Amino acid sequence: MSGDGDNGGGIGSGIGGAAGDGPRDKAGMTHGARATGGPETGADVGARAGAGSGVDAGADTGTAARLQKLFEGHRLTPTQRRIAHCMVRRAADAPFLSSVELAELAGVSQPSVTRFAVALGFDGYPALRRHLREVAPTEKPGDTGSYNEYQQAVQAEIDNLRHLAAALADPSPVIEAGRLFAASRPLPVLGLRAATAQAAGFSYFARKVHPDVRLLDEGGTMLTDRIDAAVRAGASALLCFALPRHPREVVDALEYARTAGLTVVTVADSAFAPVAHHTDLLLPAAVGTGLAFDTACAPMLLGRVLLEAMCDALPDAQARLEEFDARAAARGLFVE
Repeated sequence: MSGDGDNGGGIGSGIGGAAGDGPRDKAGMTHGARATGGPETGADVGARAGAGSGVDAGADTGTAARLQKLFEGHRLTPTQRRIAHCMVRRAADAPFLSSVELAELAGVSQPSVTRFAVALGFDGYPALRRHLREVAPTEKPGDTGSYNEYQQAVQAEIDNLRHLAAALADPSPVIEAGRLFAASRPLPVLGLRAATAQAAGFSYFARKVHPDVRLLDEGGTMLTDRIDAAVRAGASALLCFALPRHPREVVDALEYARTAGLTVVTVADSAFAPVAHHTDLLLPAAVGTGLAFDTACAPMLLGRVLLEAMCDALPDAQARLEEFDARAAARGLFVE
């Protein structure tokens, strides 16, 4: 079975990927073209991340963090960032991959992997791999071959949630996002295609405590008009949910929102996502890629965490919730 929609994942996707979306690795990772053309440092994206980046099932979060640290301070080309993204997602396997295997997974040439290693200060890829083996666990993760494909998908999401929990050990980015949302009147929430459900879910609950939440879930020429209307009404921040496959409209909308003066906070599948360059605060939460269509438990949960942070920053949030409960009871809205 293979998926042909927005959110196609691992089964049957292989290396070739879907039309118009760049090569995909064996885990279903999309390597779309970034909106920026020139090199940037490994820290340029990581500094905006605020909370880690997407890692596949079985990856050790400590290894992923060490890889992120290794990339900091180096100017990386778009191809090299693609390799870095692949290594972070496959952190547990990275010390054991040959240059040919890594090139295949990242959708680049083998010489590009060699140049990437040199750009990081190593004599070549073998030296980089030796370094990774010295600082990483000496054995590969245990075999999950006894799981069927459905169990593996669930295990992958469990690992994504564990990584999110580790990233939230530093709650400051989430707290800052909550303050930005509470202060923005109105608060536009953007999510197109695969991310529509995440944006709609956040907006549904946010409206119970925030006086003016505006869901932006349709693209087209009206999208910039709706951003303009939010800015004219007093909006100061915008929340975006951005999941693969990343629509070009989302990248363009975020670029426009920032030029219009909005502070952009984005929940994305990775710190290396195409939207990163157009985001002021990026909060990564990995998606699962083991099924025909990606699964997004971690982005959904991160959205709920952001709701909690926004409630903490709204002094009348509890009163609004209690008022809603009273009205719901009076109307018999819910079946007990």
